[in-house]
Amino acid sequence: MKAGSARVRTAIEARAASAGFALDAAQLDLVDELVSVTRADGSLFIHGPAGRGKSWIANAFFDALPTPRKTRVHFHGFLDALHRSIHRRRDEPDAIERAIDDIVGDAHVLFFDEFHVHDSGDARLLTRLLENVLPRDIIVLTTSNYAPEELLPNPTWHHMFEAGIALILEHMQAFELAGPTDYRTVGHDHSRGFAAGSWTSAAPLPTPAPEEATVSHVRGRDFPVLAIRDDALWISFHQLCEQPTSTIEYLEWAQRHPRWVVTDVPGFPDADIQAQQRFINVVDVIADLDVPTTFVSTHTLPEFLAGTTTRPDAFRMVSRLQLLTQHDGAARVS
Repeated sequence: MKAGSARVRTAIEARAASAGFALDAAQLDLVDELVSVTRADGSLFIHGPAGRGKSWIANAFFDALPTPRKTRVHFHGFLDALHRSIHRRRDEPDAIERAIDDIVGDAHVLFFDEFHVHDSGDARLLTRLLENVLPRDIIVLTTSNYAPEELLPNPTWHHMFEAGIALILEHMQAFELAGPTDYRTVGHDHSRGFAAGSWTSAAPLPTPAPEEATVSHVRGRDFPVLAIRDDALWISFHQLCEQPTSTIEYLEWAQRHPRWVVTDVPGFPDADIQAQQRFINVVDVIADLDVPTTFVSTHTLPEFLAGTTTRPDAFRMVSRLQLLTQHDGAARVS
């Protein structure tokens, strides 16, 4: 890890240039910190506002590292994989530790993207993860919208993650990538990935005929959807967020269907709290897996975003949805 540090920085700057932008001063400071920390086999907790480039820089750094012994996990994917592994090992002693070993393997570098904690059950599992990996000879890199002390911000449950916070503060350096610019609000390449999606309002998008309605099977459960056309999943907001769905289904659908169309998106305050949180989680998953998605609503995107201020983690969804092209009329999707 000590050799090739200059080459890693050059690779990151070249990747930015090829994408048509240059890193700002604070972002370059983060690159220097990543190089410095990993040169010393340390760990880094990167935090800051949405859209500052934390995940982009950490991903570029991760890709440029010359070691093959590296593992990247995203919050939702990690918890899904962990729960599945724990279930397989439920009759074994130390099932959680063994499940964590299944995911981490022999990695020398573990990159955990979008590290956040809002649930006491997640707090328990994430504390066990930190107890497992931080004392070992593993470089841990994380990105988060929260400073370590702010994780699990609900005062009723904050004490449930105090042990995890103590581990982070003991074993990791914290770096805040601050700054006024949310780079998701400026110009983007809309030719691929999540940014190739759109938010369509005013004129309704023709929806599939009733006879196209079908059922999607996910791990022994059936979920009604509007249609599955070739590579595209058509699903209503009601089916996606007002039914008992979870990130298990979102991850599965994102892997099966490289394009989505989500219809009948209501105003954010018009959905109940559970549906709001599911929609936030949906956007997390499909943005991370770069699924081009068309959202259809009678509300413009600014109208929809204006009602999102009361939900935790909605700020990240707001930032990501601004990557989309906005249409006042119907987009053509087949």
